[in-house]
Amino acid sequence: MTEAANSANGDASNAPSFQIQRVYLKDISLEQPNAPEILLNQGEPKLEVQVDIQANQLDDVNFHVTLIGTVTTKIDDKVLFLVEAQQSGIFEIRHMPEEQISPLLAIACPTILFPYLRSNIADMISRAGFQPVHLAEINFHALYEQRMAQSGQTQASSDSGIILPN
Repeated sequence: MTEAANSANGDASNAPSFQIQRVYLKDISLEQPNAPEILLNQGEPKLEVQVDIQANQLDDVNFHVTLIGTVTTKIDDKVLFLVEAQQSGIFEIRHMPEEQISPLLAIACPTILFPYLRSNIADMISRAGFQPVHLAEINFHALYEQRMAQSGQTQASSDSGIILPN
């Protein structure tokens, strides 16, 4: 029976695992380059949102993923405000088949980080004196599939930005 128990424990220690080690706000900034004059403009603001994912391997089991969000609001082609935020996480991935690591880094990790990014961006905009911008949900799985199709089934590019419609 001890051989069976040892074998079961050995199998469990080699079982694939995915764990969050740390989630943190790496960087955030807000700019109002045309203030105070633009604050008196009554024009209709136009919003542009960009999201990008960067991932790199720290060691044998730890990966660092950063979700970068940029929100630019303009009135008459002049920037009202610009918020850039980098929400990061360290994720431990053990005994995972190689073909599953890229989807984890491009889908699961950004899905975990996105609510933090969205909250931090909304908070920063609100603290600047504007109505907060609540980013719409993002389907990272669909974006990953789209990137894979565009790249001809090669690994998703970590430096191609995603531009979201208004």
